Amino acid sequence: MPPTLASLVHHSALKLTVRAGEERLDVPVRWAHASELADPVPYMEGGELLLITALKLDADDPEVMQRYVKRLVGAGVAGLGFAVGVHYEEIPKALVDAAEEEGLPLLEVPRRTPFLAISKAVSAAIAADQYRAVTAGFAAQRELTRQALKDGPEGLLSSLAGQVDGWAALYDASGAVVAAAPEWAGRRAARLTQDVERLRDRPAPASSVVGGEDRVELHSLGTGRRPRAALAVGTAAALGTAERYALHSAIALLTLTTERSSSLQAAEQRIGAAVLRMLLAGESDHARAVAGDLFGELLDAPFRVILAESGSASAGRAHADGHARVAAAAVSSAAVAAPDTVGDPLGALAEVVESAAARSGEAVLVVPDGERLVVLAVDEGAAVAACGEHATALEALRASVREQSGGDEVDLVVGLSAPAGPIAVGAAYKQAEQALSVARRRGRFLVEHEQLAAGSVLPLLADDAVRAFADGLLRALHEHDATGRGDLVASLRAWLSRHGQWDAAAADLGVHRHTLRYRMRRVEEILGRSLDDPDVRMELWLALKTTAAVGE
Repeated sequence: MPPTLASLVHHSALKLTVRAGEERLDVPVRWAHASELADPVPYMEGGELLLITALKLDADDPEVMQRYVKRLVGAGVAGLGFAVGVHYEEIPKALVDAAEEEGLPLLEVPRRTPFLAISKAVSAAIAADQYRAVTAGFAAQRELTRQALKDGPEGLLSSLAGQVDGWAALYDASGAVVAAAPEWAGRRAARLTQDVERLRDRPAPASSVVGGEDRVELHSLGTGRRPRAALAVGTAAALGTAERYALHSAIALLTLTTERSSSLQAAEQRIGAAVLRMLLAGESDHARAVAGDLFGELLDAPFRVILAESGSASAGRAHADGHARVAAAAVSSAAVAAPDTVGDPLGALAEVVESAAARSGEAVLVVPDGERLVVLAVDEGAAVAACGEHATALEALRASVREQSGGDEVDLVVGLSAPAGPIAVGAAYKQAEQALSVARRRGRFLVEHEQLAAGSVLPLLADDAVRAFADGLLRALHEHDATGRGDLVASLRAWLSRHGQWDAAAADLGVHRHTLRYRMRRVEEILGRSLDDPDVRMELWLALKTTAAVGE
C-alpha cells in the first residue's frame, strides 16, 4: 500500500512528532512538497504532505492560520509538516489550534531533519509500493495464464475473483452470461444484461462502472469495431494498483481467447461450407467424413435447415437454382470471416444462433452467403429456439416502429424446414426456401414449413399476382351479373362446392336444377372454357376463394 502519515511518523530516521490530527494519520501520502507561499493551494493536487517553515506566514495570528488551514483542507492536503528551530522555535499555538479544529494532521519536523529526507522517504515508499504492485501483477498474470490454460475461462474467472476479493463474470456476444465466479455471482451478473448491451453498442475497447449493491466494472473484449464478449468485475471498493494489474491481465487473456476463436471460426466456417456443399449434392457419407468431430454430432441427430435473407434483398429474386447457387458459393463466401453485425441483421442472427448453441454445447453449422444465411441446427435445440425468440423480438420491435412511424419495413425474413437427416438436406433446403418465400410475401420474420403443411393453401396465394389472375378470370362473370341478367358467380360457387351435384346445388340456391344447368352453360360460353375439365374447375374454385378472402 502507498505510504501514510503514520508510516512516516514511525520512520525512525525522521523523528517526526504529531501535534494535531492524530486520528487521521492513516491518510495516504501521494507526495511531499515544500512551499513557503502564503497560499500554495493553486499549486496543489491533493494528497500531498506540505512542508513549511512559515517564512512568509504570520503563524501567530489565529485568523490568518484559520484561513490558511481551511484552504489546505479544502484542497485535499494530506498533512502539514512544520520545521521548528528555523523561524519558530516551536509550532505556534494559533496553527496548532487551527489544525485541531479542522482535523488537519500537523507534524513537527525537528531542525536536524531536512525536508529532503522526508521527500526521499516518501519517494522511496511510493517506489516500493509500485514495485510490490508490479511484482504482484506479474504473479497475478502468471496465475491467471496458468488457470486459463488449465481450466479455460472458468478457471481464469475464479482466479481473478480471488485476486480482486470480489466476483467476475464473462458475457458472450449476445450479452448472455457464459461463466461466473464464485457460482453465486451468476445471478448478480445476469442483472447487468442491459448495461452489457449498452457497452456492446460502443466501439471496442470500452468500459463503464455500474453502482448498486457493489461496484462493478464492465469491460468489452475484442479488437474489432464490435466487441465479441464482455467482462464484469464486482468489488466492495475501487481496485488498487495490484488488483488493476490483475484485471488488465485478465482482459488481455480473454481478448486473445476471443480473437483466437474468431480465427478458428473462419476455419470452421470453411469446413462447414464444404460439408453443406456435399450434403446438397447428396454426398452424405463424404460430408460426414469431412465434418468429423466438428459437425459430426449435428449430422447424427435430426436437424433443421434455417434459411435467412436480409430485408434489402429483392422480393422478386429467383430461387429455382437455390441448391446450385449455394453449393457453388458456399466455400468462397465462408472464406471471409463473419461480418461486423452493426446494421447487419444476418450477422446478428448468426451471433444469436451460435451463442445459443455454444451455451448448450450443441454443434451448429453456419454459412453466410451474401444476402443469405444458411444454418443447420439440432431439431428442438437451443439454436432453433433462439432463432424463434429472435424473430419474435423483431416482430415486436417492428410493431412498435410501425405504431410510432407508420413504417412496415422487414429487415429479416427466415424460413425453417421440417426436421431432416443427412440424406434429405436437399429437400429440407427446398422446404426452408419455400417457407422463406411465404415469409417474404406475408411480411413475416419467420415461417416454419410445418405450418404450411398443416394449414390451408389459400393464405399462400395471398399476393398481388394471384389476386390479379383471379380478378381477370372472373371479371366477365361479374360484368354479366352487374347487368341483372342472373347470378352466375354465386351459382358457380354453389355448383363447385357441391362437386357438380345439380340437385344439391340448386337446393342451396333455391332455384330449379334446369335453371342451374342453364347458368353453367352460360358460364362456359362467357369464359370459353369447359367445366368438364378438372383443371378449369380447380382454377375457378381457387379464384372464387381468393376474391372472397379479400372481399368480393
